[in-house]
Amino acid sequence: MRSLPFSVGSCSPVNLTTPKSKFLAKNEAKTAIKQSSNKQKISPSPIEQLTKNPKVFLKRREAVSFGLCLGLADVLLQLPQPSPGAAVEASTAPCEFTVSPSGLAFCDKVVGKGPEAVKGQLIKAHYVGRLESGKVFDSSYNRGKPLTFRVGVGEVIKGWDQGILGGDGVPPMLAGGKRTLRLPPELGYGMRGAGCRGGSCIIPPDSVLLFDVEFIGKA
Repeated sequence: MRSLPFSVGSCSPVNLTTPKSKFLAKNEAKTAIKQSSNKQKISPSPIEQLTKNPKVFLKRREAVSFGLCLGLADVLLQLPQPSPGAAVEASTAPCEFTVSPSGLAFCDKVVGKGPEAVKGQLIKAHYVGRLESGKVFDSSYNRGKPLTFRVGVGEVIKGWDQGILGGDGVPPMLAGGKRTLRLPPELGYGMRGAGCRGGSCIIPPDSVLLFDVEFIGKA
């Protein structure tokens, strides 16, 4: 007789637990949910935190904004600062000249907003005079006083009268304007030059002259 897995009269290892009712299962499920909720508290989401305690959010936002401002200020302080000579270099920056039929060349660096000069009017103007080599031979800024003269009546060289009053393809300057003039010798000091003494001249004969003119306005 073959041996059986279990001897006669013994019980088989079957799960003899009594099936539970649906009602009991539901109650145990509820109990398990309560126990899990007691053990692990679910923290509210960030949006819920903002809704429940907006003051905390505002304080945090203000702190972040303040930190960003400090960071931006620190970055700006670390940026390279312009050197003191930057303004001077900008004022002496080259510009494109327009040449009139008379040979006078001009370049407007700043177009004024005031009235234009009238022939025979007493006006004031600051200037810096340079040779083509770049050497400065005269400057009203260094003297601290603008030049006062009657424009258009021959009190100054021809290139000045035309360069400020306009004409022959040159627009008139307006008060407050800044213009660079390039004068050929015939509109400047010509063959004689200027400031000559002992065989040397401050402005040599037949010199092309450059003037940075600032038309201040009526004197």
